[in-house]
Amino acid sequence: MTTIDCNKEMKGYHADEVNLSNDDQTEMRNRRDSGRTRLKNGLAKAGHPLPKEFSSQGSYAMRTMVQDDACDYDIDDGVYFDKEDLKDANGNYLGAREARTRACNALKDDRLAYDAMVKTNCVRQQYPDGYHIDIPVYRTIRTKDFWGNEVVEYELASGDDWVKSDARKVTRWYNDAVGSELKAGQSDTSQLRRITKLTKKMARSRVAWKKKTTSGICISKLVVDHFVARLGRDDDALRDTWKAIKAQLVFSQRIGHPVYADKNLAEEGDEGVIFFRDCLGEALETLKVLDEYDCTRKKAGDAWDKVFNTDYFSAQIAKDAAAAKSLLQPAAAAAAGLTFPSRPVVPNKSSGFA
Repeated sequence: MTTIDCNKEMKGYHADEVNLSNDDQTEMRNRRDSGRTRLKNGLAKAGHPLPKEFSSQGSYAMRTMVQDDACDYDIDDGVYFDKEDLKDANGNYLGAREARTRACNALKDDRLAYDAMVKTNCVRQQYPDGYHIDIPVYRTIRTKDFWGNEVVEYELASGDDWVKSDARKVTRWYNDAVGSELKAGQSDTSQLRRITKLTKKMARSRVAWKKKTTSGICISKLVVDHFVARLGRDDDALRDTWKAIKAQLVFSQRIGHPVYADKNLAEEGDEGVIFFRDCLGEALETLKVLDEYDCTRKKAGDAWDKVFNTDYFSAQIAKDAAAAKSLLQPAAAAAAGLTFPSRPVVPNKSSGFA
């Protein structure tokens, strides 16, 4: 544990500069709901069956989204159809690309600045102020097992294929990890979730890093796998978790899928993972100043500022130092004018406890 305690500043940075404000969350939720309504209306107008359900997923559902100065927010909102409802006019099942195209066409609205686009794994709706909503298209397949019980499987329209997938399982995996941590004693809020968001913030702290670094789900998986809890010290928890992640990524860049054992999120030599590892290494090198015997709060604040590309830490530390100085000055002035009686003073009160 480092001598200089920056837990207060780290939690303040998370609250003020990392965690999404209530206004941002409300706006995203409204955009998501508007997109759902527009999709259903477009499908109904074209005479196509409606989806059975929608389900938010990814960082939005896991509550690990972080603030972005350019409002480059990615909201994932999966749409689920019964397989039997995804057919063409001749009764043939839609291919994966055809299913995404149907959803894309249903989202068309002349009032929007941008038309929706068919992407490899989703349909994307872009908004002028930076937001975009990714809508993965799933189909639900219902079968019976040997004993007659219903078996439900989900397939994602990915490229030209339907691929076995269900992002809701990933959300449950992450929330289960948070739940285990809370049961272990983190009774107020989740340090694991804060460390996840702080790590994502660092990974995207420079504009040039955003397209080079690894994905949010890779970062979340690495944090969950290598999380080092430090009760009451988010600064130490973050640094120790980063050390564990860095050591693993030097050994291997392969990141296993959190749900499907036969899949990986990243393979050996993945460029995004290597870039993230190297950024992590630079951050840890900068933070070595915390281990120096003569490290001061100012030096610590400057180091964390450099890591996150901000001036938040040094500003807070300077503010606290100024406040402490101002509190001391009146006391010192009063002490200079103190006079003491030359004989004992008899208290002017009755005896006994106050």
